[in-house]
Amino acid sequence: MSYHAQTGRSAPLGATVYPEGTNFSIFSKYASAVELLLFDAKDHSTPLQIFRLDPDNHKTFYYWHIFVEGVHEGQLYGWKIYGPYAPEIGYYFDGNKLLIDPYARAVVMDTYEREAARHPGDNTAKAIKSVVVANGSYDWEGDRPLNHPYSHSIIYELHVGGFTKHESSGVDDKLRGTYRGLIEKIPYLQALGINSVELMPVQQFDPADVPDSNLTNYWGYSPIALFAPHTGYASTDDPVGAINEFRDMVKALHRAGIEVILDVVFNHTGEGGADGPILSFKSIENRAYYMLDEHYHYRNYSGTGNTLNANHSVVRRLIRDCLRYWVDEMHVDGFRFDLASILSRDEAGRPVQNPPILWEIESDPVLAPTKIIAEAWDVQQYQLGNFVGDKWAEWNGAYRDDIRRFLKGDQGMTQIAANRINASPDLFGKLLRDPNRSINFVTCHDGFTLNDQVSYNQKHNWANGEDNRDGHNDNHSWNCGAEGPTKDLVVQQRRMRQVKNHLTLLLLSQGTPMLLMGDEVRRTQRGNNNAYCQDNELSWFDWGAVEEHKDILRFTRELIQLNLKTPYFQEQFYWNSPKALGGSRCQFGGVRNNHPDWSHHSHTLSYTLKNRGYPYRMHVMVNAYWEHLNFQIPKPKGGQPWKRIINTAVESPNDILSFEDAPVIRGGGVYVNARSVVVLVDGQ
Repeated sequence: MSYHAQTGRSAPLGATVYPEGTNFSIFSKYASAVELLLFDAKDHSTPLQIFRLDPDNHKTFYYWHIFVEGVHEGQLYGWKIYGPYAPEIGYYFDGNKLLIDPYARAVVMDTYEREAARHPGDNTAKAIKSVVVANGSYDWEGDRPLNHPYSHSIIYELHVGGFTKHESSGVDDKLRGTYRGLIEKIPYLQALGINSVELMPVQQFDPADVPDSNLTNYWGYSPIALFAPHTGYASTDDPVGAINEFRDMVKALHRAGIEVILDVVFNHTGEGGADGPILSFKSIENRAYYMLDEHYHYRNYSGTGNTLNANHSVVRRLIRDCLRYWVDEMHVDGFRFDLASILSRDEAGRPVQNPPILWEIESDPVLAPTKIIAEAWDVQQYQLGNFVGDKWAEWNGAYRDDIRRFLKGDQGMTQIAANRINASPDLFGKLLRDPNRSINFVTCHDGFTLNDQVSYNQKHNWANGEDNRDGHNDNHSWNCGAEGPTKDLVVQQRRMRQVKNHLTLLLLSQGTPMLLMGDEVRRTQRGNNNAYCQDNELSWFDWGAVEEHKDILRFTRELIQLNLKTPYFQEQFYWNSPKALGGSRCQFGGVRNNHPDWSHHSHTLSYTLKNRGYPYRMHVMVNAYWEHLNFQIPKPKGGQPWKRIINTAVESPNDILSFEDAPVIRGGGVYVNARSVVVLVDGQ
């Protein structure tokens, strides 16, 4: 079959389907020639037809374009861009390499070989192919974004593949590790009580982007097609069908009241540094898409070999168009921006006060209803509490580190922990933001799981093939008396208590809590704190743990409900702020009520939450000391006694109780076991 071509138009970028055919447009400023290659759906190795674009007829300013009659959804294609190959001045044009369209909505990777893209020679037969996709053809059945406020959000960081890939998931073999497999587990998420999932990267990434061919890029933080959902999470071989499976997942989660937040990577790509593969941007316009130094070497603020030039005008447009696509066409509810501080750098890599791309994201009306969350650091700068704008929320890495240190018994942490519990006003208060823009977490994908946080003093990353050099060395962890698995009942009991302590403070702090997939059932990675390359049972959710650790699962569920039903954790102003509704107050203390001990050697903290508009107070006592202590408690009000609803030192089901079933506390003090948390309520 032979297709007829016309001049085409420069806009929109990418492949745009019309009734008569498809318009193709791509940016390349310094290209000397451009070719569009079409491929048969069954034979990806040999081009079906090649169109060489004439710069006199098929180029407008820096945009190359062509309209091909009769080409519709499902057509495979790719670009070849010709120009100087001169790395010494920042050019990597290579007409031998078939390139992914930066705006491709889907890709086919059946014949892809990474090494063919890394080395000289024609890789057409072994390259990734882009796919033409028509917009607006999916039936959303009235689906709309959920718009949960931060103040009423519980985020669950989840890996799409790892959530159901384990054989214990009970999901059909063909659906394990897929978008459709996740749909089958939505009832579990509903029962857990979370109402937002933060999906680790689903923008198409290269599974082979690892230093060892025996390993796999599991996490996906190396995107190669920013608009395309990852094909490895689809149960179908049809690339358009993969898009619809992602949409089916979003629609099903929305029906269950669960938002979808994407972890997006706009700081680097899977093309790596000078020795990395040529897949797309590098041979389209390297000097525009990547940050280069004065010697035209790649600036590396991501730690992965390259850094996306996010504040270049063309790259800014790419990012905005991509975010809008995921909102308009894929109905996602928000984004978490990996290494977002890179987006605050200018084209020379310098941090700037008002980065254009960050303000454009904040002010974009299409993105107005969405959550935008920054990981406010990169490998050279730490901007936590200093991120620009009024809309941005931030992953609170200080919360993670400081709560871990306080609970394991480090000195000098009591007052710092109090700040973290109070939504970190020392970090975020000057920004005058809603305190719930602090995304609190004690674990995330990067580092130990919660079980391993209380089971290992040292990382054990030997399976990664880097002689245990990779991953963080300082995890603020404590193994509770034995390294790794143990039969010591005292150590086991201590670990269970510490797991519950972390969860209790997380869910009873001001701010938006985020849980890591599987922490509610003590998922372990056997001490590996950098499992980015472990697409196996080391990383997957083992569903046998749901029964094995049903006690901690119940505890987590009850904590989530306590958070969602307790007004103190829905406040949109800081506790003690004059703006707080009705004047919510948080009074800190120690073993003596209203008398906090901020000394260097202190390991105790208590806090009382009260508001004239609420029918009860809450009193939390934290004993991070290694001996039992007696805590003084406030006097009951109005003749209503205190009731104990949480005690992390006792076994299930008495570790967390409903207000109705909670035992009454008599007297003016409470005995709090070593390394435990006790929570009281009154006024019922």
